[in-house]
Amino acid sequence: MQTLIRRANQEDLENIREFLTRANLGTDGLTAETIDYFLLLENEEGTIRGSLGMEAFNEHGMLRSLVVSPGQADKEIFILFDQMVQLAKEKGMKSLFLATNKSVALPFFELMGFQKIQRETIPTEFYASEHIRHVLNVDNSLFLKFSI
Repeated sequence: MQTLIRRANQEDLENIREFLTRANLGTDGLTAETIDYFLLLENEEGTIRGSLGMEAFNEHGMLRSLVVSPGQADKEIFILFDQMVQLAKEKGMKSLFLATNKSVALPFFELMGFQKIQRETIPTEFYASEHIRHVLNVDNSLFLKFSI
């Protein structure tokens, strides 16, 4: 089955919100102004099979809303990440960060080139984000950084 990765647009906003809600993820920060920082993985029929978004802060981005439907190949997830790195470069970013509370995901993210960092080293502008403040309150959350 053929899949497509593309940048989301205004018309995708409601479908992405529904997709993330079904995956029990919040949609705070997903707006008409931020939709340009989201990528979609779709099947041949145009059904969303995955998403990856980024919250932008000057030269840094915080990845969020990584969701893939069951059955998606690891290769497609790698391509989704690679496309996000390309988007971040286009936007003039120097690094990408992510937070997870799933330590079993660490080997995957490290394979992608992310390195575990201390939460005290995340950029100070991240503290303006409600999403990141929420993540900081999760006891077992880990932060990782990818330098572009």
